Amino acid sequence: MSARFFVDVGSPYAWLAAERVESVLGCEVVWEPVLLGAVFAARGFGSWSLTDARAKGIEEVERRAAAYGLPAVRWPEPWPGNMLLAMRCAVAADEAGSARAFLLAALRAGFVHGRDLSDPAAVADVASAVGIEGEELLAAASTPAVKAALKARTDAAIALGVRGVPTVLVGEQAFWGDGRLEDAARALSL
Repeated sequence: MSARFFVDVGSPYAWLAAERVESVLGCEVVWEPVLLGAVFAARGFGSWSLTDARAKGIEEVERRAAAYGLPAVRWPEPWPGNMLLAMRCAVAADEAGSARAFLLAALRAGFVHGRDLSDPAAVADVASAVGIEGEELLAAASTPAVKAALKARTDAAIALGVRGVPTVLVGEQAFWGDGRLEDAARALSL
């Protein structure tokens, strides 16, 4: 059995989960780029990063990264930022068969290296690092087809029960949050 892993590169929890999703699940994982802001809008809530819980959330992410043996978090400035271009590039990369590589590299660029992924140059650098021509990917991301594909993927994810990222979908069961990977793994073994 395989699992679907829904990701937006602006989420530090998505980075935490991305670094371990395959080892925890122990199965084929299909990486799915979605636009987190649209998911939140559909659900009628927003990010903790824009609330009084911001400092506590940042501390939690940093604590989890250390507990998982990951590099120290370097928060991009600004954070949160506008990830629309990066997520369109993720869809274009997926159409070229490179979603996983692009998404993981983008998450690391954002949360390990502190790169601002709202900057087209940073996104092009991520693409180049995974063997995709950066300027070509940026051009592909601006096409109506890729823009429509990101919207369609996000709408489909919402219809499947995705409430935020990271979410792992096992069959029809959605597991939202970095702390739910083990639950998803148990569902896979049933």
